Amino acid sequence: MPELPEVETVRRGLTDCLDNFYVQDLQVCKERTIASPGGSSSFVKMMRGTTLGEWQRRGKYLYANLQRTQPPSKKKIPEGVIKAGWLGVHLRMTGQFQWHTEEKAPCPHTRVRFWNKQGEELRFVDIRNFGQMWWVPPGDQLENVITGLKKLGPEPFSKEFNPSYLKRSLKGKHRCIKSALLDQSLVAGAGNIYADESLFLAGIRPSKPSGQLTQSEISKLCNCLVEVLQISIGKGGTTFSDFRDLEGVNGKYGGQAWVYRRSSKPCRQCGTPIQREMLSGRSTHWCPKCQR
Repeated sequence: MPELPEVETVRRGLTDCLDNFYVQDLQVCKERTIASPGGSSSFVKMMRGTTLGEWQRRGKYLYANLQRTQPPSKKKIPEGVIKAGWLGVHLRMTGQFQWHTEEKAPCPHTRVRFWNKQGEELRFVDIRNFGQMWWVPPGDQLENVITGLKKLGPEPFSKEFNPSYLKRSLKGKHRCIKSALLDQSLVAGAGNIYADESLFLAGIRPSKPSGQLTQSEISKLCNCLVEVLQISIGKGGTTFSDFRDLEGVNGKYGGQAWVYRRSSKPCRQCGTPIQREMLSGRSTHWCPKCQR
């Protein structure tokens, strides 16, 4: 599943390609993709004729504000721009956007298609078909429609995510620190790849009970998680999984991963073979010498 760096890479790509993208027309190819009330018929009706504004990210969610041009009325109200709600997206496991400047036949996994006046197309493709889209009415809170947003903890790059917050959140907890990092209510956007990588950099064993981390370990983990996420964003995300950016290219981070998917290979730091085990149902990679 795409994690924070991959989703942020997509957000930046959407921002670059879709500057004031006017939705001349759209097509929902798979009803299941539309998660907002009213289904695809309401989604198409409310999205057609809108202009996509600024793209933002919260955890692994993407959303863009929508605007609509209001024509002058018989009451002599002048033409103007009004708010038209929000477009929300969650890529889930395999969702990806594609940008087509020329007409191209859709693949069988195409879920939603958007065209502007120039005939350019923004296409949402999802092999596993778990990705979701929402139209949020103007004046409504995003969280009221995209309910998953209510459960998210602080962003890793925010001032709210700090050693004091993490210490309070982990106090007395028995679950392993790897599982804690995957909890989106603890910190938004982190996932399996970057949990493994940040724990390696912090020198912490993934199976260590989260409530037993020392103050020093907590501070180091905070810094390492932010560091590894920033590095991966700079690399355009990871080479792992099915992630692709708008141009069909995956990221470059995987080639320099410290432990993730390096089972039995020598640790880049000490040479000890990297171990792999299942923790809370997730594949976990770590160095038995560097992580205690």
